[in-house]
Amino acid sequence: MEESRKTVVITGASRGIGHATALCFLERGWSIITCSREDAPPECRRDRRWTRHIATDLSDTDSIASFVAEANEALGDEPLHALVNNAGMSPKTPYKERLGCLNGDLDAWHDVFELNFFAPLRLSRGFASALHKSKGAIVNITSIAGHAIHPFAGSAYSISKAALSGLTREMANEFAALGVRVNAVAPGEIETEMIQPEYEVLIPRIPLDRMGSARDVATTIYYLCSDDSAYVTGTEIWVTGGQHLF
Repeated sequence: MEESRKTVVITGASRGIGHATALCFLERGWSIITCSREDAPPECRRDRRWTRHIATDLSDTDSIASFVAEANEALGDEPLHALVNNAGMSPKTPYKERLGCLNGDLDAWHDVFELNFFAPLRLSRGFASALHKSKGAIVNITSIAGHAIHPFAGSAYSISKAALSGLTREMANEFAALGVRVNAVAPGEIETEMIQPEYEVLIPRIPLDRMGSARDVATTIYYLCSDDSAYVTGTEIWVTGGQHLF
């Protein structure tokens, strides 16, 4: 198919990295299907290639099933070229305290894993057939916090992202039989609404001496979905400004 007719599904697309990723694909002529708990911004819905935005609670299995069904219906017999599993959560206490292994409600851990780990798995299964048609790609958004202790990211979040890194490896092996590539992008400190003023103290740990932008992550995601990475699978790309080196 022509580049202008390629289609991507992006989760958590209403803000931050997800929104920047949606705009990145639109600029390159892709059609997009998105989901988030919130509606898409009005200015985005005016783009004719923004095929459909579906309000979805990815922590709820029934809502995921409905999203997959509606998105596949929108695709019809057309293939899906990429799935970007971006949506995630990192809960904190009311005082913005890091939730560790010794504090906080363990039920919150179930919520974190449902969104950060099981939702990508369910979505990848749900779109496997459509991705197979195009020999497409899946990109999971992990985190630097999944590989080392982070001063602000909670334990549940960090461990769920470590699990997602492992899932990416296993999926890359299994989805290869469908001709589908599976990779991950691990952002570091990225300037989004999740970043609080206290994160400024981390900049001296970043060799490039700045926080990254959502655009930095979005263009890396795009690369992994494009034909330029046709022989890349089972890989996790760090978008950290070098912070992961220490």
